[in-house]
Amino acid sequence: MKKFKLGNIKIEKIEPGQLNERLLLINLYITQGLTLFIGLVILFFQKRNPILLFKLPENVNFIYFGLGLAGIMFLVDMILSKFVSEDSMDDGGINEMLFKKRPLWHIALISIIVAICEELLFRGAIQHGIGPYWTSILFAVIHIRYLKHWIPTGWVFISSYGLGYIYILTGTLWAPILCHFLIDFVSGIVIRYRRES
Repeated sequence: MKKFKLGNIKIEKIEPGQLNERLLLINLYITQGLTLFIGLVILFFQKRNPILLFKLPENVNFIYFGLGLAGIMFLVDMILSKFVSEDSMDDGGINEMLFKKRPLWHIALISIIVAICEELLFRGAIQHGIGPYWTSILFAVIHIRYLKHWIPTGWVFISSYGLGYIYILTGTLWAPILCHFLIDFVSGIVIRYRRES
């Protein structure tokens, strides 16, 4: 029987060009699992019940806030794409690789997993402790692929602040989850079905 040595594991930084689709998906699911785990640990230390965070509210106002913010974000994104060069909005091709050949059901699955895990951690756990401003700075930092360019970094910060704001207004995590899901899902569909120019 071969012994497994922890010292044999190497963690190396790789560039987006070195990734393949399989490795990118594995990385995505592992990071979302870690995001969920960290969120649950923070909630545990805050002595808050994660099940209560996912309780559906009695009224449907959260849907309007989620849809409304998503609509505003799509509008701003369209305006940015008209006036800002593609190089300034570049994420290193990660989103293209993630969604270009993905079936619709898988785009939806990725979008809902990311929305739930990230919103639980950032809005549900971290924002409770440090507020929407610092949470949005952390949110922008973890979207490291955008940090090379100030416009997408600023846009991620503003988007995160908007998600935090609708969470405060509605009092339910479902508003930012809905908005986050719609942004990722529609963006994934656009990448998947976009015609090459």
